[in-house]
Amino acid sequence: MKPDISVVVPLHNEAPNVLPLAQRVLSELDHGKLTSELILVDDGSADETWQRVLEAQKLDSRVRGLRHGKNAGQSAALWTGFKHCRAEVIGTLDGDLQNNPADLPRPIAELQSCDMVCGVRMKRMDNWVRRVSSSIARMARRKVLGVDFRDSGCNLRVFKATLLKNLPAFDGIHRFMPILAQAGGATVKEVPVDHHPRTAGKSNYGVWNRLGRGMIDLVMVRWLMKRQLLNPAVIESSAPAHLSPQESDIAANAGASTRP
Repeated sequence: MKPDISVVVPLHNEAPNVLPLAQRVLSELDHGKLTSELILVDDGSADETWQRVLEAQKLDSRVRGLRHGKNAGQSAALWTGFKHCRAEVIGTLDGDLQNNPADLPRPIAELQSCDMVCGVRMKRMDNWVRRVSSSIARMARRKVLGVDFRDSGCNLRVFKATLLKNLPAFDGIHRFMPILAQAGGATVKEVPVDHHPRTAGKSNYGVWNRLGRGMIDLVMVRWLMKRQLLNPAVIESSAPAHLSPQESDIAANAGASTRP
């Protein structure tokens, strides 16, 4: 039986956080009476992250571990997890426990009226480099893309799995998922969430891979939004209501083959 929600967590050198993270995520979803699976993706860690993932899997069968042979980046780790999700609703959060798993139930409930719900980190517990680079990136997105999400870098998100059909897979998409989802016709909401200081491990981000890389991606996303996101609304269909699009094509072709 499919779970109600699949939660994907990318991990890179987060060994001390794996077990408490798994316990807290599953506990919060249990409180919400949701059947769940937790997909932990080890993105080529050099520490004992994978060993901790295997321990978490032994402790709870709802945990599923996936491992990259080498570090491929956060977007790649998320996409690997997405491909293995079984639920029709997908949630994501970071593996450093700065996102609060207790915030998951609210966006799940909000999903009844939209396609994607994104967290907005209140009182961010980051150093000044991360806060300043995020502010600059937000201004750049507003200027270049003409859209303004308050915190598109927050990885506590919940969305309908069907949304992925209209999203391109590229290195850096984790920064632009709400923007591209909305550009593709999805309804996106933002809700406030907690943010905690890191208590174990160290950040994998610096000025270049947060700000410099983000600016390069911004140019590519602008091009993509103008040329590739094709999702016009269908206002009328001649296909019988009981036929799928594939079945309708087969029927049309069969009719054509019998004409003189």
